[in-house]
Amino acid sequence: MTTPAHAGARKPLLGPLASVGLLASILVSLLAASSAPTPLYAIYQQHWGFSPITVTVVFGVYAVAVLASLLVFGKISDHVGRRPVLLAALLGQALAMVVFLTATGVGGLLAARTVQGLSTGAAVGAIGAGMLDIDPRRGGFLNSFAPAIGTASGALVSGVIVQYLPAPTHLVYVVLLAVFVLQALAVLALRESVSRKPGALASMAPEIKLPAAARTPVAIAAPVLFAVWALTGLYAALGPAIARTLEHSDSVVWGGLPLFVLAGSAALAVVFLRRTATQTVMLIGIGTLVAGVTITLASIASGAGGVVHVAGFFLGGAISGFGFGSGFQGGIRMVMPQVAPHERASVLSLLYVVCYLGLGVPAVIGGILVVHGGGLVQTAREYGAAVIALALMALTGLVVSGRRAERVSVVRSHPEPRVVVSAAQSPCVADVAAQAE
Repeated sequence: MTTPAHAGARKPLLGPLASVGLLASILVSLLAASSAPTPLYAIYQQHWGFSPITVTVVFGVYAVAVLASLLVFGKISDHVGRRPVLLAALLGQALAMVVFLTATGVGGLLAARTVQGLSTGAAVGAIGAGMLDIDPRRGGFLNSFAPAIGTASGALVSGVIVQYLPAPTHLVYVVLLAVFVLQALAVLALRESVSRKPGALASMAPEIKLPAAARTPVAIAAPVLFAVWALTGLYAALGPAIARTLEHSDSVVWGGLPLFVLAGSAALAVVFLRRTATQTVMLIGIGTLVAGVTITLASIASGAGGVVHVAGFFLGGAISGFGFGSGFQGGIRMVMPQVAPHERASVLSLLYVVCYLGLGVPAVIGGILVVHGGGLVQTAREYGAAVIALALMALTGLVVSGRRAERVSVVRSHPEPRVVVSAAQSPCVADVAAQAE
């Protein structure tokens, strides 16, 4: 049941629009915090003398922690409510910022990223499900838009703070700490959107379980989600080093700019394509992803710098980012309309498991190859080629499933005249709702 649970006679302070806005802001903050350390890795590396492998391990630890948290805590808000999970996650994020502030070596970074990942994984399913509980149309849009905005803003704002303001390795975390504390206080005024139900402890047993109606859409969406988040991993883990190599600059802003361009373009894709049919969005996502990565690989082919190579690298990032936003939005929209309200948090958490596998695993492998393989440029080329291969696999699955659904639709239409909605079309319920607005 998703009937709002009212606590006594206390009137909630936040209405539906403000509640959705608060939840979206928390998702933005979580993703901003996850990308905020990206421009700082070069400074940490200089101070503490660790290798590129360590950079990607620090990055990968976060992804692993998110995965573990999603598997354990991904469904718990369906049982205990959204608010308790959000409060615990925000307090965890605040603790992570404190650990970042007091870190004196790699061990501190690993601890901070672990706490950060655990709290993010616990929160994202509850946030996404909460927005859908309150306003399915806006919630569906913001589930795709907010992560891109958070990733983009975290990387760029952190780079600017580090480059131009005092206390470069501390100020960004102080700002984020204050944001998380304020958001935790705001959550106290949030209306609970689900009724409590038993089974919270049992829900923490890790399992991969999908409702029957969501299995085909997830099978189609998963390769796209994995591919676009693998691209994000490339830009987050190796993007700063590539940009500084091409630009021949040690500027921290340059280190955060590639991820900002990628994620900013992804946010624009979500806005521009929000009324486009889901399958079309997926096809656009795959096409622009392949085109953008191809341009990026051409720009770094020689490893030389210069205006042309730098411009090509960022142009490729912008086009790839459009593919990221399209593919991520399309995947969410393909799956979530098929899911019952009480299953939203668990299914969203499972989708994020796919995303963070794509984000973390290839990035760690890339870090190893930078040191023990062909170096930065060669690793970036291999990484990009793998992303293209994944995107083409996703395209094959999308086309095959669409044709199969069309055949089923034709066969079913002969016995009696009736309207048949194919598996490939049924995820577009959200599009119909948006068009009806």
